[in-house]
Amino acid sequence: MNLRPRRAEEPEINLISLIDVLLMLVIFLMFSSTFIVEGRLHVRLPQVASVPQSRPPNVALLISVSASGAYSVNEREVINGSADTLRAAIERVAGSDRNQIVTLRADARTTHQAVVTAMDVLGHLGYREIQIATVHAGEAATATPRVPR
Repeated sequence: MNLRPRRAEEPEINLISLIDVLLMLVIFLMFSSTFIVEGRLHVRLPQVASVPQSRPPNVALLISVSASGAYSVNEREVINGSADTLRAAIERVAGSDRNQIVTLRADARTTHQAVVTAMDVLGHLGYREIQIATVHAGEAATATPRVPR
């Protein structure tokens, strides 16, 4: 009968096999993933020129968003800020012509949601081209908006 206590064996973790498995996973993920991201949405960004441009005569629809989120269509204020009211005002002014260019003019202090709501309404109505009006940083706030070409 052996009454001597057993020597505690130190547990070992074999790191070499763990490193091999991790390297194989990294190599597999590198070969199986794609690094080219194809954009689904093509955005034509507005550009600001140093010389103020006049408002083009063919812009028939102008939507303005104030700092408080109130909308106006062709300088006529919309009753409330809901999307349905804006949609009705646009349909009343523009009729059935969806090929015309729409200029969206938003105050710099307006919420992003108000601008996105206007763009969403225009997209649901079928407008394909929306221009965003800008003003040069040195111009007064009441200046005529510059429309990108």
